[in-house]
Amino acid sequence: MASVAEMDAPATAPARRWEHDPILSVEHLTMRFGGLVAINNLSFDVGRGDITALIGPNGAGKTTVFNCVTGFYKPTEGRIVMRHGHGRQDALASEITRGGLRWKKDGGQGIFLLERMPDHEISSKAKVARTFQNIRLFGGMTVLENLLVAQHNRLVVASSFSFGGILGLPNYRRAERSAVEKAVYWLERTQLIDRADDPAADLPYGAQRRLEIARAMCTDPELLCLDEPAAGLNPRESAELNELLKFIRDNGTSVLLIEHDMGVVMEISDHIVVLDYGVKIADGDAASVKTDPKVIAAYLGVEEEEDIDVPEVLEDVVETVGELPAKPAKPARKPRAAAAPKPAKRAGRSAGAKKGGKA
Repeated sequence: MASVAEMDAPATAPARRWEHDPILSVEHLTMRFGGLVAINNLSFDVGRGDITALIGPNGAGKTTVFNCVTGFYKPTEGRIVMRHGHGRQDALASEITRGGLRWKKDGGQGIFLLERMPDHEISSKAKVARTFQNIRLFGGMTVLENLLVAQHNRLVVASSFSFGGILGLPNYRRAERSAVEKAVYWLERTQLIDRADDPAADLPYGAQRRLEIARAMCTDPELLCLDEPAAGLNPRESAELNELLKFIRDNGTSVLLIEHDMGVVMEISDHIVVLDYGVKIADGDAASVKTDPKVIAAYLGVEEEEDIDVPEVLEDVVETVGELPAKPAKPARKPRAAAAPKPAKRAGRSAGAKKGGKA
């Protein structure tokens, strides 16, 4: 029987998992390239089991954040905390930070400081996988082989670093069979099973996008980072992508994506973080972000939030987000004080003086 507290709790309380159970925390991240500050003191959380969208105009610094999270860049300042297991695990994170360690596991929990780890450890130990803006498949390999390559580390270990594979030892055969089963599973989920033996380069563009996601999922990630997965897709392919990403989320993998297609972002995102010139300007759910005046001003390129009231800009707002931002209530005007009586005109002033001439 439910407790009194459970019975009194609101039935539709919003679940903001990024606040109490983050899988990833970016803390005071700064990235400088010489005198250029690409990311400036950025902090946000990615909720476990959420789809979190990182959005903003071109040049806002979104891909730079991805490159810091996945080890391609080493940030100038800040901390990037990846967590295995539930909760914030602040005590373990502090212990690792003070001890100069890169990562530590304690039972079913683990903390990984990604800014200290090389990129291959971020993938293999912290379980972070990513895709890129530009498709990076092995075009000469078959679709199936691309997914087996993603499981290369496990197969190498099972083969005892080649001898087991050459001799066909039982341990390697089991690992190979498991790898093929996993690859087939993701080919079925991405509707590519009929093209398993075709070269990856022969796939249409949308299918290559799905293959990249399938390859990343074959690494068993805890966090999947997708850089503009809907770029270049038609509406049907975008709808298929939405269903695939929701399936991935619902089966336990958290998703962090960069995306410019607001239809995709607003439909599937649990949490949205908005950047502009390397600074966070909004952070919340889709309903609050899409009507935020700062976000609209950044996307439409207006100088001030007040410029959104211009009729031409209002039309663009409706076309972009489907509704107008809520305007804050204006304070009541104070009654004007009685005007002081004007001083009497000086006598003798000529008509020419009134028009600006000399008296």
